Amino acid sequence: MADLNHILKTHGLRTTAIRREVMQYFLNEGKAVSHQDVEGAMPKADRVTLYRTLAALEESGIIHQVIDDDTVKKYALCGTECSGDHHHDNHVHFKCERCNDTVCLEDIKIPHINLPQGYSVDSGNLLLMGTCKSCA
Repeated sequence: MADLNHILKTHGLRTTAIRREVMQYFLNEGKAVSHQDVEGAMPKADRVTLYRTLAALEESGIIHQVIDDDTVKKYALCGTECSGDHHHDNHVHFKCERCNDTVCLEDIKIPHINLPQGYSVDSGNLLLMGTCKSCA
């Protein structure tokens, strides 16, 4: 629990029970999860409080949004380099088509793409889909 408190304080957030509980859930899951997933794991928590908690964790650089082919927004823990000013989530995401888990492949960076003149990139996402090692 001390590490969670340290992470929150390092990112400029007060340590609250719900923030620690949500972060512990992310650590235990080890994959991208939706607001509904978090809510299902914490049925006694208020929906608005969970929404605000996820927003605060994202704004401070503790979690980042993960884009996959679902219409539901998912989140995953950030690496240690992220901050509230800038997320360094320029890595590949992988979605298993069998179990539907989406995970960050932080060691695989999104390659640089040469765009035509006049285009500039603000952010990018790369989602690979297939079978994860647990389902293989």
